Amino acid sequence: MEPTMAKYKSFIIHLKRSERRKAQVDDLISKSPFDAEVVDAVDGRLLSDQDINECYKEQLFLRPKYPFGMNSGEIGCFLSHRAAWQRIVDQNLTAGLVFEDDVQIDPDVFSKNIQAAQAWSKEYGFIQFQVRGVPEKCKVLDTCGNVQLLQPSPTLLRCSAQLISRAAAIHLLKETEKFDRPVDGVLQMHWVTGLRPVCVEPSGVSDRTRETGGSTLSIKTPKLTKLVREWQRMVYRRKVVRYSKKSFKPMVFGD
Repeated sequence: MEPTMAKYKSFIIHLKRSERRKAQVDDLISKSPFDAEVVDAVDGRLLSDQDINECYKEQLFLRPKYPFGMNSGEIGCFLSHRAAWQRIVDQNLTAGLVFEDDVQIDPDVFSKNIQAAQAWSKEYGFIQFQVRGVPEKCKVLDTCGNVQLLQPSPTLLRCSAQLISRAAAIHLLKETEKFDRPVDGVLQMHWVTGLRPVCVEPSGVSDRTRETGGSTLSIKTPKLTKLVREWQRMVYRRKVVRYSKKSFKPMVFGD
């Protein structure tokens, strides 16, 4: 029997009403290393109470406890990423390259690190391309030329761009049928999911949120409420750091 050919594809999560990001979507399509498909993002404004109740449970009794309720935009964002994971599975891909629509690729850098990431994705399952700086103190798992595969602790937030293997997508879909916090918060919790995302440096991906109309998730809050939330967020992040040091049995994605 002949070996199965590796298949890769890009998915760009785009909210239709975000018209200012359409040009950025077109730019991503033109620079994508693989054939690209636009995933219509789930609009949180249009979710019914039943839609929300089917996926969101404020108290899942996971540790550390998430200190906030999720707004409809965050729930829609999580469902949008799940939709991209589902397409990786349904299309029987080796891995899918998932972008949010507010990022930009540097083709010269990205063309090198995506090749390295393809080689690593089978073993590690979920490889991030960060738009923020990566902390200096990260475990170096492997190198390929000037590209490093790093394991930050805790796992870095944001889901701007990532290469996800089919096996990892299947696993994540199973683990997130119900959720209680934003998607990048769940991805930090390797002690719950058994999957620990890694990242490549340099990433070749940058943030264009401000230039494309700002965040579609943020909501205005009173100043005092904002200060209280910042304190709660600080306490929560300290707990995440502590839990990140716990040993766990990782998923094995290779043969």
